[in-house]
Amino acid sequence: MFQIIGIVLLFALVFGSYIISGGNMGVIMHALPHEMMAIGGAGVAAFLISNSVPVIKASLGGFGKVFAGPKWKASDYRDLLSLLFLLTKTMKSKGVIALESHIENPKESTIFSRFPKIMKDHFAIDFICDTLRMMTMNLEDPHQVEDAMEKQLEKHHHEALAPAGALQNLADALPALGIVAAVLGVIKTMGSITEPPEVLGGMIGGALVGTFLGVFLAYGLVGPFAARLKEIIEEEGSFYKIIQSVLVAHLHGNAAQISVEIGRGSVPSGAQPSFLELEEALSAIPAEA
Repeated sequence: MFQIIGIVLLFALVFGSYIISGGNMGVIMHALPHEMMAIGGAGVAAFLISNSVPVIKASLGGFGKVFAGPKWKASDYRDLLSLLFLLTKTMKSKGVIALESHIENPKESTIFSRFPKIMKDHFAIDFICDTLRMMTMNLEDPHQVEDAMEKQLEKHHHEALAPAGALQNLADALPALGIVAAVLGVIKTMGSITEPPEVLGGMIGGALVGTFLGVFLAYGLVGPFAARLKEIIEEEGSFYKIIQSVLVAHLHGNAAQISVEIGRGSVPSGAQPSFLELEEALSAIPAEA
């Protein structure tokens, strides 16, 4: 919602101030098609040249993510803590071996199937199951497990940030591409130097539209989109840090309740459940679970 409001304000205030100050929109509208063709075309071409297919697809999907916001809501964090509570409680009471059937086939697990939205996130499920699988192979040193999990998180986070980086690179390039379009306009103007001043003025004004568009698109649209996408990815990354916090806390010998309370501290403030809310969520889990 705020992104839509921001875009409306951007166009209204920038072009509104131009019109109020006596600017002629006709000059901009006349130059807009070919200037946008040069800047937009060069921008898209540079974007395709500099990025892989997965990054390009993720970048396009990132525009939707900017408007939708982080996919993990407050209820999802409670579900994750509840899932980790069930897993660590089972490990405490029955041992890691009791989880083998769950981690080998999470889709049919009575524990994992309770949380369908988390089940759709393949990295989260693989991250949990791979870590528990290491524990079943007697890798129970908390520091080794934490180090292995940290490396997985760094790799995933680096790959997740690639679309935001690609959009930021595009934003950085747009002002220079705007100058390219403007220079082409100046070259065209110099080729018509014998024309009267009013004609040359219009041609120079049209050329400067290229510089304006490059800066406007970079700092008004693409740059903010890249910044917001990075912010969302950073917030979503905390979802996986909770998994690390809880499982490492469990390896340090803490009770399941204490482990998830440690994990609760890693939840983003806007979605963090209170101690009582988490207590109620855990109490609501059926006894047979």
